[in-house]
Amino acid sequence: MGPKKGVISQSVKDVIQSLVDDDLVLKDKIGTSVYFWSLPSCAGNQLRNTYKKLESDLTSSKKRYAELAEQRDSLKRGREESDEREAALEELKATELEHKRLKDELASYADNDPAALEAMKLAIEVAHSAANRWTDNIFTLQQWCSTTFPQAKEQLEHLYKEAGITEDFDYLP
Repeated sequence: MGPKKGVISQSVKDVIQSLVDDDLVLKDKIGTSVYFWSLPSCAGNQLRNTYKKLESDLTSSKKRYAELAEQRDSLKRGREESDEREAALEELKATELEHKRLKDELASYADNDPAALEAMKLAIEVAHSAANRWTDNIFTLQQWCSTTFPQAKEQLEHLYKEAGITEDFDYLP
């Protein structure tokens, strides 16, 4: 009947699906048919449940607000403006500045830190052994290429030169 009256069937499906998504219409599949229905009592029950949830949220929010206001007031009690408080804040600021200055000075001495130097030495040893390992891998690859492809000796030499492997390429001492 819809198309005869000028209603597009796809728009009906979209509207029904949006109503089902909003829980305003219920949907059930019975056999091969899909049935949609909406009862007035269902909508009333949904509104009552929503109202109860919002009421409980409001009550918990008011309770939380009262707790935070009480906490704020208790925190303000020890912070009344006084000469003693001003002096303590000034001393705190001076101590923080001194701490920052000492931290910066300590950072400037970090280059001479024995632990940092030892870590650098270990890193140098690891890098040295890695460089020699890769040099050995390159020599092994060169030997394999020359034994596998003896007719392409000139091309391999040209490839090595392009890759930066010259005649003085050797292990690190």
